Amino acid sequence: MPRPETSHARNGEARIAYQVLGEGPVDLVLVPGLVSHLALAWDDPDHARFLEGLARFSRLILFDKRGTGLSDRDKGVPGLETRMDDLVAVMEAAGASRVAIFGDSEGGMMSLLFAATHPTRVRGLALYGAFVHSPSRAWPAAQVEARFDLVRRAWGAATAPPTVAPSRAADQAFRRAWARFERQSASAATAAALLRIDRDSDITPALAAVRVPALLLHRAGDRRIAVANSRQLAAQLPAARYVELPGSDHLPYLGDRDRVIAEVERFVATLPAAAPPDRAFATLLALRAPAAAAAQAVRAELGRFGGRALRPDASLAAFDGPARAIRCGLAIAARLRDAGVGIAAGVHCGEVAAGAAVDDGGTLAGRIADAAQPGEVLVSQAVRNLVAGAGLRLAEHGAGALPGAMQPMPLFAASEA
Repeated sequence: MPRPETSHARNGEARIAYQVLGEGPVDLVLVPGLVSHLALAWDDPDHARFLEGLARFSRLILFDKRGTGLSDRDKGVPGLETRMDDLVAVMEAAGASRVAIFGDSEGGMMSLLFAATHPTRVRGLALYGAFVHSPSRAWPAAQVEARFDLVRRAWGAATAPPTVAPSRAADQAFRRAWARFERQSASAATAAALLRIDRDSDITPALAAVRVPALLLHRAGDRRIAVANSRQLAAQLPAARYVELPGSDHLPYLGDRDRVIAEVERFVATLPAAAPPDRAFATLLALRAPAAAAAQAVRAELGRFGGRALRPDASLAAFDGPARAIRCGLAIAARLRDAGVGIAAGVHCGEVAAGAAVDDGGTLAGRIADAAQPGEVLVSQAVRNLVAGAGLRLAEHGAGALPGAMQPMPLFAASEA
């Protein structure tokens, strides 16, 4: 199979590198792990054969996240919301309206959140070695900082093969190639920043909204991401099939890659053509202010940030990205403050369908707004866990005793970083 050409999709000023190969009946997007490089992947015969195997039964779409590989390196290190926006841009540039997704390792978090937030764009999820929050989230702070420091010092020095590819750890040619891959895929600072975003992110609140079929693959002896992560994830997803594979390599293209390819092919072939779910995971912005004085300004800012009013007075709105919801709340508060009107805002997450919140997310967002002072935007812990890397400052505000919560909820005051 000839090496595919590299094109670039645009999301604002950022260019996202992508490739398309294969002519199968289903569009399959591969969401990469921590870092990737579209050109170097084809220089590795094992990696190339893995990609060619996926392309035999699909129209395979590959991309490098911004900050890595052949995508723009100077547009910052992306959080989950930006990565979702970039994926939409790649899909549109590649002419893919509804896709199956293969989420590899760290790419599993964004893949799950994307399926919950954009259910009309996703047919199914195949996840390999995935997790919903980084194992380092439970580590002591000093241990985490030591790891980040090690990444910055040892990136590109071939220290990773014993954990990501134990079957090849003694192969000096592989170690040299891996060191080159690390150096050319991202800077050490970018790698450490991406790991920090992983540590600070947790997509657990979105899992109940993932209703598309899911296949979870994990090697039993994986030394980078413990198999317990996928076992727990399988129990949390409503429509998941879990397959535990032998082996210890974290990289899917090593070891028994043919088994990985076969499982994904079987899964893709059984995806239903039924209509997509009619509800989606969203971030909800609730406002407490004099409605008549605020409505016009509120609607103008909702339009600017892509919010959708769920009430006639626009006191509750839904967003497909948490950072957009927070920034909209800050913009509304600033605009009305200049007009002499104090407004308080609360931000939480939940599901939305047919123009209305379908769970208690909207109610809790309103209660959070009730706990805010005029001009203040408060957010829940669940929202805070979704905006790592978004350039927002979220200061501890204390805990609010809110209806619907088993215990007081930690709240955070939002501002631009």
